[in-house]
Amino acid sequence: MNYYVSASAFRSGCGTKESPFKTIQEAANIAMPGDEVIVAPGVYREYVNPKHAGTENARITYRSEEMRGAVITGAEPVKNWERYQGDVYVSRIPNGIFGDYNPYTVPVSGDWYFAPDPVHTGEVYLNGKAMYEVLDLEKVLHPVVYRRSWDPEATLKTWYTKQEDGATLIFANFGGKNPNEENVEINVRRNVFYPSEEGIGYITVSGFVIRQAATQWAPPTAYQDGMIGPHWSKGWIIEDCEISDSRCSGITLGKYLQPNNDNKWTTKYTKDGTQTERDNIMQAQNEGWTKERIGSHIIRRNNIHDCGQTGIVGHLGGVFSIIEDNEIHHINNKQDLAGAEIGGIKMHAAIDVQIRRNHIHHCTRGLWLDWQAQGTRVTQNLFHDNTPPAGTDITPLLGLGEDIFIEVSHGPTLVDNNLLLSKCSSRISTEGIAFVHNLIAGSFTWVGDGVMNNSVRLPSPRYTPYHVPHRTEVAGFMTIQHGDARFYNNIFVQQPVDEEYVAHAKECGTEKQYNFICGTKPYDGYPTAKAYFEQFGPWNIEDESSKDKFYDHMPVYTGGNVYFNGAEPCDSEEGAYVDETDHVMLKLISEDGHMKLETNLYDFLPASKNETISTAVLGEAFEPEEKFENPDGSPITFNQDYFGDHRAVNPVSGPFEGAAQSRKVLF
Repeated sequence: MNYYVSASAFRSGCGTKESPFKTIQEAANIAMPGDEVIVAPGVYREYVNPKHAGTENARITYRSEEMRGAVITGAEPVKNWERYQGDVYVSRIPNGIFGDYNPYTVPVSGDWYFAPDPVHTGEVYLNGKAMYEVLDLEKVLHPVVYRRSWDPEATLKTWYTKQEDGATLIFANFGGKNPNEENVEINVRRNVFYPSEEGIGYITVSGFVIRQAATQWAPPTAYQDGMIGPHWSKGWIIEDCEISDSRCSGITLGKYLQPNNDNKWTTKYTKDGTQTERDNIMQAQNEGWTKERIGSHIIRRNNIHDCGQTGIVGHLGGVFSIIEDNEIHHINNKQDLAGAEIGGIKMHAAIDVQIRRNHIHHCTRGLWLDWQAQGTRVTQNLFHDNTPPAGTDITPLLGLGEDIFIEVSHGPTLVDNNLLLSKCSSRISTEGIAFVHNLIAGSFTWVGDGVMNNSVRLPSPRYTPYHVPHRTEVAGFMTIQHGDARFYNNIFVQQPVDEEYVAHAKECGTEKQYNFICGTKPYDGYPTAKAYFEQFGPWNIEDESSKDKFYDHMPVYTGGNVYFNGAEPCDSEEGAYVDETDHVMLKLISEDGHMKLETNLYDFLPASKNETISTAVLGEAFEPEEKFENPDGSPITFNQDYFGDHRAVNPVSGPFEGAAQSRKVLF
């Protein structure tokens, strides 16, 4: 059955096309498996709380009648501004509008949140763009540029809030504009499209604009809310939407509420965050976290931007999902939130998650795969500008960022046929990885480091879980030994080293960790597979060092890699092609809304003698004893390039099979 909704209806009807509902929630209250809710263009200022689940064979679909014509927002317009002083205006908002959640009294907080300033989950928007909260009225009257922002001039539009006589007062500096003549909104709702109950699965949300929610910080050890998401269920599809301006996270594929273990680290203080995360995982497993009940979502063709923490966040709830063909950009550019849960995509336990054909750019790190990136495949994506722009103050709370951060996972994690064009390409504090047929223009950072819990006097290794292959059940725990890394048929192109980055690394004492040499060079000293495995045999009880081999760096496997402009291979790499003469130029061009790559790379590539890489070549990730394979257990042959074009028997290194492909539209 079809239900119809129109914000412009004279009054709410019975949901027919001739007599539509006035709000989406009216349809959400009664829609059942197989039903479709068709929403006419207009602005819907409401929280949509789906009451019923669809089924695998009879989904419930919510569809904007006109692509991105229906706007669902968590914000309300404010028109009662009075001039306070100069360019500063004040508005008094009765607290009744907020119900039991007032974003202007709720600070952003939670585990792994490190920002020193207690900003709120509320936001003020001038003509659709979020302004900057400050902590006293003086900074509204006399704003100064906040140099950590990626848009410093925008930071002069500031606001401050306080409570008075049952009302929320907001003082705002609109930079000379009259707010009563502009579109000024404040977010008042925590979520926009999100079931309040768990288990409301098999929902499709298609073609909406979804924006402006007062979401809370979403660490892996807490209830992870977002502006839109499935809330611990199975089988959602979120497609063709524009999702923007969530205070923290846009889409959540995240963890349900565990009341006994919610932000436990920063509320009870007695267990370290890593330990509470292990507790979260095991509790979820005991309470029904299985492939049959949770995950398998599809997030596709969305434009996700201008969120404060993440475009997509998830822990446990995003397993077996597909994230494809999205543009994710300008995440955390305000830099007023800081912590260990920030990125275009930030996922824990991305088990068998496929992240493909996305364009991820201008984020404080592009993709962060933390813990349990087991069976995760990152393929055919375009990454760029995911490190701080020139001239901004780099905060040590967030560091330099990078295109891909893989942290304390045992793999297998597969990164293939991508363009990694930021100044830092990948932070690799992990093991069990394979980089195949990528174009890499930045450095690998934190190799062999970043896996301890930073205690001073005592050892603090992080034991992280690995799982039964293609399942959620935990198979074991282990520390990170580093290595177990594969690099095949990649192209490395050294770019000029940014002196601001070098200065930041020196100031933080992390010059060694922030390696700025493009290539596999940080793996100098790691053993080959032959050298590593030949040391194993019967244990000699008289040899006091005989157990050390179980905790040493694991091997690095290489082949078919090409190096330009001073990029360097590691000392164990054989057969690498190092061009010390020619200079390769890489330039991304934005043209008619599309991205192209201008390069002379293919003038200098050697004739290929490369081996076709496959699951058989890559073998198993050591700890989980799982192959680099598809989620269904079938093998992968890397005979398709970035565009899906077929590769030759001796494939060309890098993401494109030839020069013609490099000139195509990338996204």
